[in-house]
Order: sequence, then structure tokens, then C-alpha cells
Amino acid sequence: MKKYILAIDAGTTSSRAILFDKKGREVGVEQYEFQQYFPKEGWVEHDPIELLNSQQKAIQDVLINNKVNASEIDSIGITNQRETTVVWNKNNGKPVYNAIVWQDRRTAQKCMELSNDGYAETIQNKTGLVLDAYFSGTKIQWILSQNEENRRLAETGELIFGTIDTWLIWNLSNGKYHVTDPSNASRTMLYNIHTLNWDDQLLGMLNVPKSMMPIVKSSSENIGSIQLKGWDDEVMISGIAGDQQAALFGQLCFNPGDVKNTYGTGCFCVMNTGKSPVQSKNKMLTTIAWQINNETHYALEGSVFIGGALIQWLRDGMNMISSSAEIEQLAESVNDNGGVTFISALTGLGAPYWNPNATGAIMGITRGTKKGHIARAALEAIALRSREIITEMEKDAGIKYQSLKVDGGASQNNLLMQIQADLLNTLVIRPKTTETTALGVAFLAGLASGFWKNKEEIKSLWKKEREFVPVPNTPAQNTLELWEKRISKIIMNES
Repeated sequence: MKKYILAIDAGTTSSRAILFDKKGREVGVEQYEFQQYFPKEGWVEHDPIELLNSQQKAIQDVLINNKVNASEIDSIGITNQRETTVVWNKNNGKPVYNAIVWQDRRTAQKCMELSNDGYAETIQNKTGLVLDAYFSGTKIQWILSQNEENRRLAETGELIFGTIDTWLIWNLSNGKYHVTDPSNASRTMLYNIHTLNWDDQLLGMLNVPKSMMPIVKSSSENIGSIQLKGWDDEVMISGIAGDQQAALFGQLCFNPGDVKNTYGTGCFCVMNTGKSPVQSKNKMLTTIAWQINNETHYALEGSVFIGGALIQWLRDGMNMISSSAEIEQLAESVNDNGGVTFISALTGLGAPYWNPNATGAIMGITRGTKKGHIARAALEAIALRSREIITEMEKDAGIKYQSLKVDGGASQNNLLMQIQADLLNTLVIRPKTTETTALGVAFLAGLASGFWKNKEEIKSLWKKEREFVPVPNTPAQNTLELWEKRISKIIMNES
């Protein structure tokens, strides 16, 4: 009897495998971190082999440690950090370069050149994206430009590209399946979200051979089966989705206007806009949410590059705290931010500014400034950047959202969630299962396999853990005014 869905959650800093039962409950989880490489300023890389090995270990260990046999697994869903780019030789499986991570800024100059050549509008019209180093296209172009052999192998069809979902599926299936889904394809800057095809003009713009690109399958579809070492049975891969789209699905944001914010390494706010793409006038991204039964749903998205990573920086870079969880207690040691504003542009600024050159700042420091003020200002920075995105998204969609659903590691910080509710002046809802990214792709896999009958059955599984109600007469307005005044100075100086 099939009892579980196995969700593979390939994140930016760790590989996880999570088992969910028929009631959507987390049965077991294994997680292994892998190394981050920073070879130059603004460059961020992963070793694809190390990432693969850590993911395989998580998959095997979650079964072993929970005494689950492969025969009990109904299907597998894979969700992943998006935009991160791997190019490898399909004959020997070896990457020709490290994975270039979504945070990486090395192709910012190339993006500037493309913009100067007049490509920005074409890219937005076809892909829904702004022209930025964030996306996969210029990363592929950079890898191919590093030596003549890479270019020759790409032209002869021997090199192939994939985001992390594609890289994992190709390896788990021993090279049988070179696939992705529309939610990931729509983040490459090479996929036309209207025709739902790899776009020849965009491929030509970056001199990327079409033969490198994976086949695009639905987000919820029986793709093919895999059998790992020690497994008695093959298990079907039935779900693929980029992490933020998976979280949108896991939060049951099925209707236009439903919105969620994930507080992870970055913050990613996504609003469902229904079956038609909405082109942003406020520098949001138009993206594909998912495709099920040949029906494509679209979304608006805004990205904050530095979310939980800001807390990690205070821990690892500044040694202000010894664990991320300490930030809440430190921030609560003061009543307010003491006039301090933390501009969190540690890797440039994403939406709605899209300024890759912006740098961070801590402003308003006096002799009376304490660690607690900086900690509180850091939490406010995460909430303020999220607020900026949600406000612009609402203007684009012309839809008034009713509440904000939240997930991700930093959503467990009650003070941060209360600050967010106060700054938005709206209800913030946290579910019992904050692993909504993994749960979302489990839902997509289970719908394709018949593990769950339909969306209505899934809706009955979602449970609320806590609501954060905006509190009147908080310092939120003053915090907002200081932020707007100070971030404008950063933008002006860095433009």
C-alpha cells in the first residue's frame, strides 16, 4: 500500500528530503548542508556533485531512519532553488563549471550591455522578467564563454543545461530524463511564457544552443520512474516546481489575489493572478505559477535578495549572535529601533529597484545605539522590503489582497511576523506546516498520481497555526518614513 509522498527540497544552503503522509503531515525529514563558494566579490557558487551527493544522502536516510520501504512511496515531488545554473557533459555527467547560484552578480555587466542594445523590453514582453543577472540565461552564456572547448561541445549537442531540478532528475534517473517544468523554465530568461516554448530569439541573443535546453513537462505529471541503490521498487517522479511556486501551491493560493511570502535566505512574495499573465508596471516579475492538466496559471513575484541571510550575516559575519534564533530575543531587549535603519542591500537590491550596485548601510547610529536596536532594525528591514513588494504587486494586479500567508524559516520569528502585520496593516497567517515549499510539491506529485483526488481534498489538510493581527499606535509609520527617506539616499548614491 502506498502511504507516503517523498518531497525533495533542494535549497540554496541545504538538501532536504521530507516524507508526507495522506493527511499532509510531515512524517520524517533529513537535511544536509553543503558548502557555499565565493570565489570573487559578488560571485556565489555550489559544487554540483557535492549538492547531488548531499541530496542523495538525505533521500536515502529519510527512508532508512523512518523505516520506510520504497514500495510504500506513492510518488516523488522535486522543488528547488531556482535560476541556479548547471552545465554538464551528457556523455560523462561531469559539470564543466560549478553551479552559478541565483544570488551571483557576475553577469551584471552583460545585462547592462544587453539593455544598452535595446533587449530589455523584448525580454520583459516575452518572459515577464526584468533584464538582470539573477536569471539563468546570462549564467549559461558566461559558462560557455569561458573556453573554446565548452562552446564547441555545446554546439555539437554534448553539453546540456539545467536548473537544480533538472540536474537532480537527470542524475537520479541515470541520464534518462532531461526535463524541467514551466515554473522553472520561466525563470531562465529564455522561455516564452505566452507560447510556452524555448524562444529562438532569446537563445540567439545569448548564443545558447537550443539543444542544451530540457524538455518542459507539466508541474503535475507522471514524468518517469527512478530506482535508487537499495530500493526494491521504482518510484514515479510526478511533481516539479520552483521553490516559490511550490510554496504558493502549498499555501493553497489557488485563486487570483491570493498572496504568500516566504522568509528564507531571501524573501519571495508571490501573488496568484490566474490564467492570464499580468505585465508589471512596477518592476515586479510576471512568472508561471504552475501548469496542471495543460492549464497554465500565472503569478506576480517580487524578490528580496537578502532576507534570512541578513540574520546569518549578523551571526557569521559580525558575531553579534551565536544562533539565528537569538535575534528575536535580542530585538525584544529594546522597545523600538532607537532611530536605526538597516538597509539590507548586501547583494544589491531586487524589486522594485533592481539596482545591482546598491550596497547595505546601517543609518541613524548614536552613542545610545545598542545591539538590540540593530537587531530590531534588521528584522524591520526584512519586513519593510517585503512590504514594498506587496504594495507594488497589488497595484499591478488591481486586486486587493485580504491577508498574507507566510512560511519559511524566519516566519517562525514571532516578532518579525508582528512587525510585518503592523507595517502592512493586514492579517498575517502562519500555517501549522511551515514546510509549505516541500508540501506544495508533494501536493503537485500526489495530484498527478491520484494519491489525492483533487484540490478540494488538499484544502481539507491545510491548518492554521497562528494569526498576527496589526496593532494600532505602533511605531510602524515612523519606521516607514525613516526607511523611505534613507533608502532613497542609497539609491541616489549607487545609481
